[in-house]
Amino acid sequence: MSLPYRFKAGGSGSRESMAPISTMSHHHRSTTKQSHKPFKPRFASKGALKDIAKGKIESHSEARGKRRTPHQQVMSKIARRNQAKQLRMLHHEKRDNESSIFQGRDGLPKQVAVVPLSDKVDVHKAIEQLNSSVDITGQLQGSGTTAVKIERFRRNLLYLPAKYELITALEICQLADWVVFVLSPEQQIGEDGDQYIRALEGQGITNVLCVVQGLNDAIPPPRRSKVLTEAKSEMSRYFPNLDKLCVLDNPADCANVVRSLCTANSRGIRWRDERGWMLIENLKWKEAQNDQQLSTAYISGTVRGKPLNPDRLVHIPGWGDFRVGQITEIPQRKTQRRQEDKMEEVVKRHIPSQDQEDLQTLAPEEMDLREATNSVATDTHKGVLLDDHHYFSDDNSHIPPTPKRLPKGTSSYQAAWFLDDVSDSDSDIIDGEDDISNVAMEVEASPMGPEDGANLGDAMDATTEAGPSEYPESEMHIDLPANEEAEAIQEFRKRRKEAEEDLEFPDEIELHPNVLARERLAKYRGLKNLRTSEWNVDADAPFEPSDYQRLLKIADYKKSKNAAVREALAGGVPVGTKVEVEILNVPASLQNSGPPTSMFSLLRHEHKSVVVNLNMTLSSALSKPIKSKEELIVQIGPRRFVINPIFSTAGTTPNDVHKFDRFLHPGRTAIATFIGPLTWGSVPVLVFKGASAHSQDSETEAPISVDAMATDVEASTGKLSQQLQLVGNATTVPPSSSRVIAKRVILTGHPYKIHKKLVTIRYMFFNKDDVAWFSALPLWTKRGRQGYIKESLGTHGYFKATFDGKINPMDAVGVSLYKRVFPRPARMWNGKRGFTV
Repeated sequence: MSLPYRFKAGGSGSRESMAPISTMSHHHRSTTKQSHKPFKPRFASKGALKDIAKGKIESHSEARGKRRTPHQQVMSKIARRNQAKQLRMLHHEKRDNESSIFQGRDGLPKQVAVVPLSDKVDVHKAIEQLNSSVDITGQLQGSGTTAVKIERFRRNLLYLPAKYELITALEICQLADWVVFVLSPEQQIGEDGDQYIRALEGQGITNVLCVVQGLNDAIPPPRRSKVLTEAKSEMSRYFPNLDKLCVLDNPADCANVVRSLCTANSRGIRWRDERGWMLIENLKWKEAQNDQQLSTAYISGTVRGKPLNPDRLVHIPGWGDFRVGQITEIPQRKTQRRQEDKMEEVVKRHIPSQDQEDLQTLAPEEMDLREATNSVATDTHKGVLLDDHHYFSDDNSHIPPTPKRLPKGTSSYQAAWFLDDVSDSDSDIIDGEDDISNVAMEVEASPMGPEDGANLGDAMDATTEAGPSEYPESEMHIDLPANEEAEAIQEFRKRRKEAEEDLEFPDEIELHPNVLARERLAKYRGLKNLRTSEWNVDADAPFEPSDYQRLLKIADYKKSKNAAVREALAGGVPVGTKVEVEILNVPASLQNSGPPTSMFSLLRHEHKSVVVNLNMTLSSALSKPIKSKEELIVQIGPRRFVINPIFSTAGTTPNDVHKFDRFLHPGRTAIATFIGPLTWGSVPVLVFKGASAHSQDSETEAPISVDAMATDVEASTGKLSQQLQLVGNATTVPPSSSRVIAKRVILTGHPYKIHKKLVTIRYMFFNKDDVAWFSALPLWTKRGRQGYIKESLGTHGYFKATFDGKINPMDAVGVSLYKRVFPRPARMWNGKRGFTV
């Protein structure tokens, strides 16, 4: 039997003796939280900066952390839905406006590029098969473009046939609303085909369709399904959104292809649609006299992309940039009109205004007050430039006196009575050199090595061996004879090269004993830290190119770019209008070079020269790296240039100084810099290289000159695709003329004698004056020790150096020197141009 109540221990068991029962009620926590004092930082946080960069607007509701009322929550939800609805309607309206120019029987034709992926493909036969599926025959026009009216879908198509040739296919795909790749049955995409497709994809490509030609004739019925599956899997590597492969032998598949071309919207190419452009349909020349080298050309076509402004310059691939004389609209009659209506038609002409751009690439020349001299090692300076100061050039009052060897307990007053060369005994003398060497090496931790001023961990804790050749402080240094010194240097360098298969220092140079280092390295300077030290720009004035200060400088790149893009939306000839453009001052020699393919309108300032920076990635399939300043061909949008770029490390640094790279290795990324025309926005870039003149089995391979490839290219159409090799791709980044590219060289020396932290170094310099000139530069070792030059020994370049710890006898002592490298200008490449219209 259970007890009705719980009894206390020692109680009598009666209810009177029990403690009173208290009922405890459950309490919820308060609905309002305690508001703490908010943290008020001096600077904006990372989250706040990200919100500003995203374009977010701070809400006007209650402060963060406080609950909103139900009414505020409902209104916020409605506001979000309304904003999403407005964005959706704006997007649909934009798509409808873009596609409205193609609607109807009299609409603009959609331009369809038909690109073969094999030499066995017949492009014109493929166009015939597509036309026959919609009951259209007899529309082919030789080897040029083919215009087709599709009555079934009330649309017009313009087929642009291409050849299995790289440059032609690139130019045609730039102008296409749809790209149709034609494959042969059992086609294997090799190395050439892979570069071919990746180049077309890398420049920016619109909607893609893939068809197979000759499947029924070449493949038996049991294997056709497997062949199509394998071909689709291979093409999906390049275009993952590809739905299926259509067979041209099947009329139903051809009809589906034509339906997609007529009814589906095209996504376009962003960099192309930000500018006005058109396919050149007709070209006429103004009759020029025999003695005139410049003429006037009249180009006809339909405006696409953005409105065509006569104030902006135009670029014709293969020709260059030109000014517009006037733009004349060509009226299009949608229906048959009476004869009197035809007489009343007014021809509209668009004349350039006073705001028309000129063809000047550089800013007006101004008087430069800086006196540029080529001599750096003058009498006014006694040492190399370190950061932004010439040490040892003034009087030596700022240099602390050399500490004396004094007995322990000596006061500063008593120290004045001791001469520099007198000491009581060696047993109770303070080692002043050890005190001097215990300097604090405060270098910011970074992935750089000690050659750039960075410590590799705590050097004091590094394991080093004791110096085997310690010598007393009073030992006198004796110079060897000149012939014995030269033989010792050659033997040391020969032994060192044989022992090292891989270069220990990639930027190391070796000076000849008869060469003065201060003259050989007159353009170089020292830096305490490559990432943080200030770079003295004024010292580069004697060595910079003559027109470097006249390049276009952009203070706010993002704001200027948006203004140039918005300006292209207003004014000019509307999109969808057929026009005739008068091009001024065209070289008369271009009349015999074949008709161009397209014309692009440039945005404001896109003709002016800037320091172009490309974020370039080299293909990992290459076997050899590309050397800096090697001749390359780049395609930036519609323009192609021959450049000699200089490579530098990517990323940002506090002082905007970046290390120069002698080579760009396969699979790696670097910034390629050269001087060329400005291109607004992030535009994809293709990087080509001339193929080797010899076969791959040849031991010595010489690259083909770019100028040699450009001569008589029209007679060697098939060779050009073999002479150009796609080596990588890139993306344009904001240009900057203040970006310093520093080339590094390393002078190394050998520890000759080691006495604790005091080391004698040889084979870095070969005369006493060079040691004095470079004595302000910091020293470093491969194992992370830091030090400085103390004094010179003898006349053969030996010197004493003090380090922050004992160094290994097998270690190498180095000093880093830097000089600024300036980019080289680019020139336009006028290679083969597209197809005949």
